[in-house]
Amino acid sequence: MFTNRVAVVTGAAKGIGKTIAEEFRKAGAKVCIIDRLPNDYFVGDIGEQAVLEAFAKKVIDEYGRVDFLVHNALPLMKGLDTCSYEEFNYALRVGVTAPFYLTKLLAPYFAPGASVVNISSSRDRMSQPQTESYTAAKGGISALTHAMAVSLAGRARVNSISPGWIDTNFTVYRGADAVQQPVGRVGNPLDIANLVLYLCSDQAGFITGENICIDGGMTHQMVYHGDYGWNLEEIK
Repeated sequence: MFTNRVAVVTGAAKGIGKTIAEEFRKAGAKVCIIDRLPNDYFVGDIGEQAVLEAFAKKVIDEYGRVDFLVHNALPLMKGLDTCSYEEFNYALRVGVTAPFYLTKLLAPYFAPGASVVNISSSRDRMSQPQTESYTAAKGGISALTHAMAVSLAGRARVNSISPGWIDTNFTVYRGADAVQQPVGRVGNPLDIANLVLYLCSDQAGFITGENICIDGGMTHQMVYHGDYGWNLEEIK
């Protein structure tokens, strides 16, 4: 389906990003990845401007075009009690600034029908305590999505995906962990990768500026103490 098309995926040495890269390869694409972890294409920290510029240059020097750009790298997750000023800014550099700047660097080389997919999180709309750096970055990339969709109109479609609980080891959960999900199971990286490839395909040609939440229905489930078997143990 994507034979000889060029896909760029950040944060793709493991987890969701690795699965996305593997699925692109299975579909025939040439895949360029960047990660701080060891990998076979480019090792570097996307929180650094010079690294993004060197990575973009390598991609363009080797292929001269980009068909698909997936921003997947994981920001730091720390909260009000422990996150320093520098750490919070670093989370935003990885989660928002890098997607903006890498898109800016590669946009002149977007091929006809190009697609950008940003990986956000269901935490862009709901939170646990002490997750401010990650939540702010994910909220930022969700908003960045519709801004870039408008700016890149006619050059590329831009969409985002907000995963819920995705077990990157493909663990199959039983009991409460599974039952609490309206679909009856915890997600896995293929749930995300399948939608990434769809959004990059011609079948999604009328979709841009959208954020699609893949969370098994969790963000739509109302939870009240004592209702439908939900019980909150009092915090002492």
